[in-house]
Amino acid sequence: MKRIHVAAAVIYDAAGRILLARRPEDKHQGGLWEFPGGKVEEGEPVEAALARELEEELGIRVEQARPLIQVSHDYPDKRVLLDVWEVTAFSGEAHGAEGQPLAWVTPRELGNYEFPAANRPIVRAAQLPRQYLITPDNLEPAALLKGLKAALAAGIRLVQLRAPNLFSPEYRDLAVDAVGLCAGKAQVMLKGPLEWLGDFPAAGWHLTAEQLRQYAPNGRPFPRERWLAASCHNAEELALAAQMGVDFVTLSPVQPTATHPEAVPLGWDAARELIAGFNQPVFLLGGVGPEDAERAGRIGAQGVAGIRAFWPT
Repeated sequence: MKRIHVAAAVIYDAAGRILLARRPEDKHQGGLWEFPGGKVEEGEPVEAALARELEEELGIRVEQARPLIQVSHDYPDKRVLLDVWEVTAFSGEAHGAEGQPLAWVTPRELGNYEFPAANRPIVRAAQLPRQYLITPDNLEPAALLKGLKAALAAGIRLVQLRAPNLFSPEYRDLAVDAVGLCAGKAQVMLKGPLEWLGDFPAAGWHLTAEQLRQYAPNGRPFPRERWLAASCHNAEELALAAQMGVDFVTLSPVQPTATHPEAVPLGWDAARELIAGFNQPVFLLGGVGPEDAERAGRIGAQGVAGIRAFWPT
C-alpha cells in the first residue's frame, strides 16, 4: 500500500490560537477534527502544496511558515506521511471554503477535540515551545528559584528541574516551590522515582535513559493528560520511547558538551536520520543554544534544549 504524502498546517492567529477544521462525515476519519492541509502531488514541493491547499480550503495565502514535525502512520486501510508546517503569518480571512466547520482554539484547548490517531503527535508539537530549559547543577535552592523566575520572565515555557546534587528530600521540597512558581507560566518536568508521581499531579515527568529501559515494556505510567518525556541517545532508546508512548524526547549529545565531555557527539546529520524515524517531538541537546533552534527545525526537531546556554546570567 503506497504511503500518501500530506501537507498539513498548524496555523496561528495574532492571539496565538490554532485553527482546526472538521473532516466531512463521508471521508476517511470523518467527523474528527484535523489540522488543515491536503495531498502533495507527485513532484510538488511540500511548501507549495501547503500554500495551494490552504488557499483552496481556507482562502488564505501563506506568508510565513516553517517545518514543525513529520508523522508516519499506518491505518488499517491507509498509510500516510503527514508533513506538518507551522504557519505564523498569512493574509486573508480563514473560512471553510469547502463548507467545513472551523474552530480557533488555544493550544491548551486542543485536548478537548477528537483527532485522527495520526494527528496526536501534532497536537503535542503544537503545544510545545521551541526551547526546553534544563536547570543547572550545584546551585543552592534559593539561587535556582531566582534564576528560574528570571527565565520565566524571559519567556521560557518548558522547564526540567534537574538537581542531581540534592538529596531526595531537598529535591522534593524544591520541586514543590518550582511547580508553584511556574503555575500558569510554564510546564515543569520533574526527575526522580516514579513512586513520587502521585505527589506532584501538576508536573510532567522526564525519564532517564535507565528508567526508559526499565519501564518501557510496561507502557505509559500515567494518562495522556500529564506530560511524559525521556532522554534518548540512539535509535534503540527512541524505539523504547515510542513503545512507552512518551510525548517528547531529548536527543543528545548533538555537539561536544562540557556537561558530558566523554560522550561521542551524534552530529547534525545523524540527528536528522534518527529524527526521521521517530514520530514524536524531539528536542536536540548537547552543545546547542537558542540560536540553533531554526537549524534544529530544518532537520525535523521540535527545537533545542540546554542548561548553560539557556540559563539567565
